[in-house]
Amino acid sequence: MSNNETMSLTLKIWRQKNQNTKGFFEEHKMDDVNPHMSFLEMLDLLNEHLMQDQKEPIEFDHDCREGICGSCNLVINGVAHGPEMRTAACQLHMRKFNDGDTITIEPWRAEAFPMIKDLVVDRSAFDRIMSAGGYVSVGTGNAPDANAIPIPKQQADQAMDYAVCIGCGACVASCPNSSASLFTGAKISQFANLPQGEPERKRRVVAMVEQMEKEGFGDCSNYAECEAVCPVGISISAIAEMRREYMKALI
Repeated sequence: MSNNETMSLTLKIWRQKNQNTKGFFEEHKMDDVNPHMSFLEMLDLLNEHLMQDQKEPIEFDHDCREGICGSCNLVINGVAHGPEMRTAACQLHMRKFNDGDTITIEPWRAEAFPMIKDLVVDRSAFDRIMSAGGYVSVGTGNAPDANAIPIPKQQADQAMDYAVCIGCGACVASCPNSSASLFTGAKISQFANLPQGEPERKRRVVAMVEQMEKEGFGDCSNYAECEAVCPVGISISAIAEMRREYMKALI
């Protein structure tokens, strides 16, 4: 498809005024979608058309549009973040779809993520889980020498793999139980693999797991859907590490 060609699409988009009102799918037809647009740019274009017609634009969440912030929480054709693996919705391009396609767009659906409006949900439960983890005891004076705290490379790499979690919530949206175990496990394990996280290690895992349960997230049943849709490819090994850390802390 050349740069001058456009796509015609039918969009079925979830509209809901707030969590106390009933939602519904609203259909929109577009015939001017450039295949090189990102998915969010396509929604921007749709909102421009709606405002030109004196209609209310569709609310959707976004910030960096670079796959870093985790705000672009959309379920696209039944898949969190859409059909391309290890890609946030903001990094998904319309060339991944075909001319004439019908695309269904929904918000994250989980009791712990209350509806705000249309495609926007409240993900502050993740913030409270993070807050429950507390602080890390570390000196804040002069920077230590690079080799002052020796860490095996494999262990450092594992911690970094977990630390890249962007907290988007795709793991919750894709899990049949709406479990936040992958997110919480990643946040716990990134510190459990580093000596800097050792002083508060036991208190941290207990507090974060208990906060996760308070927020109303479901239990993990090892479906592994969370790993499949994670835009940064975090392994479910994070969940196994969280469970080990939690049991050791209780014992």
